[in-house]
Amino acid sequence: MFYPNNFQQATSIEEIRHFIADNKFAFVYISRTNCGVCHAVQPQVQEMLEEFPAIKAIQANADDIPEVAGEFTVFTVPALLLFIEGKEMIREARFVVMDELHHQFQRIAHNF
Repeated sequence: MFYPNNFQQATSIEEIRHFIADNKFAFVYISRTNCGVCHAVQPQVQEMLEEFPAIKAIQANADDIPEVAGEFTVFTVPALLLFIEGKEMIREARFVVMDELHHQFQRIAHNF
């Protein structure tokens, strides 16, 4: 299995809920083990998040935590969700335009 170095790896839906509640800026990366797009997008997102240290990240593997899909209404992976103070503010899925995501992160960093 492929797990990133700097994404905390979630082991349960409860852990994800607590992570979102405990972090002002909580980024949830939902993937699956055999998802090629997930593994291609992930390092790009990790690198981008280095620029935004206030955003804390966690990864959830939908194969290991199947209820994550229902909890966050995820129909395709990868799903990238950013929560600010517990409220979902950004959602990207499958084919992510990195420049647009970066712009959204900059806007949030500037406004909060």
